[in-house]
Amino acid sequence: MKVLVIGSGGREHALCWAIAKSPKCDELFCAPGNAGIDQVAITVPIAIDDLDGILDFVAANAIDFVVVGPEGPLVAGLVDRLDEVGIKAFGPTAAAAQLEGSKAFTKDLCAKYGIPTAEYARFDEPDAAKEYIRIQGAPIVVKADGLAAGKGVILCRNENEAYAAIDHIMTEQAFGEAGAEAVIEKMLVGEEASFFALVDGKTALPLVAAQDHKAVFDGDEGPNTGGMGAYSPAPIVTDALTKRVMDEIINPTIRAMAAEGMPYKGVLYAGLMITEKGPELIEYNARFGDPECQPMMMRLKSDALDMLLACAEGRLDKFKLEWRKDAALCVVMAAEGYPGAYKKGSEIKGLDKAEDLADVVVFHAGTLEEDGRIVANGGRVLNVTALGETVKEAQKRAYQAVAVLDWPGGFCRSDIGWRAI
Repeated sequence: MKVLVIGSGGREHALCWAIAKSPKCDELFCAPGNAGIDQVAITVPIAIDDLDGILDFVAANAIDFVVVGPEGPLVAGLVDRLDEVGIKAFGPTAAAAQLEGSKAFTKDLCAKYGIPTAEYARFDEPDAAKEYIRIQGAPIVVKADGLAAGKGVILCRNENEAYAAIDHIMTEQAFGEAGAEAVIEKMLVGEEASFFALVDGKTALPLVAAQDHKAVFDGDEGPNTGGMGAYSPAPIVTDALTKRVMDEIINPTIRAMAAEGMPYKGVLYAGLMITEKGPELIEYNARFGDPECQPMMMRLKSDALDMLLACAEGRLDKFKLEWRKDAALCVVMAAEGYPGAYKKGSEIKGLDKAEDLADVVVFHAGTLEEDGRIVANGGRVLNVTALGETVKEAQKRAYQAVAVLDWPGGFCRSDIGWRAI
């Protein structure tokens, strides 16, 4: 079987790494890929937003199955385009991907179908948004409606911060069209967890839980990022909590999407807040989390390609997932300055030494090969991921691997996994 993975991040490296192990995979391609993906797949220089280029490549190379990693091509309708020409794809249609593509759409859906989430209001005019903040008070959360690379959510401790957030999103248009509308919601209090389920339109199959660290600095300080590390399992997501999440959030959403005429297929990633009342939805993503996907793929015992195909083909009701009992933990190494301005081009050494350590894989996120050297080519650059009998042991191994890397231009948090430990 010929498989094409779309994307260039650590999530896509983890997916390629897992798919490449399947005996069903005869040839594996990735567009555009990165220096790490190049070691397990044939990388092709096609941008993720070049839908015509992707369709041309699929036709010219007789691709059987396309796995779409990032949200952008999903929201842009890549799966719809592939469906039109009879190519199997893993991921939701553009209509179903609105669950991530529009926070307002998701909040309205939750309100209509009684899915637990924070109280909210939506605005397309900044003055009205500020008046709402004045009435509601703070703390409060201000969100850009559309896709903003994980950075469009601003937690505001006081009203002035909230007014500034509205200016940043709506007036200054920091996130472009994504900020044409803003969603303002009550701040939920509790512990966050990432919950993933495979969905084939009718059946939802929960995956192992994971927990990530959004803030850039130790102790969850500093601005939010795309994610500075993650671990699995997440102790807070017990069997009892899993049942509640499936019964109260995931399955009602699947039924709601079908009732709205846009059945959901792919992985559904629920960002949850575990409050005193129970689990509440913060937001949905229409793809695997990054960096949560990395520890999840390390723990996956089942054939990854089989799993993704069963989802795309509507066979999840007959599919049984198997996982390793080990824990896994991922430490994200980022370029100095991230999530603000950062430099590209610094050389990374010691990757072989890190990979030689037992139960360690270094997934590449933002790397490039230049004249035999691996150089940084993004904000989040490496995902150092390790297995261990416990989260603490996985953490120890991951940081041992970080210590052997020679990259003065990079940094990481030193406390990934602290909640579980």
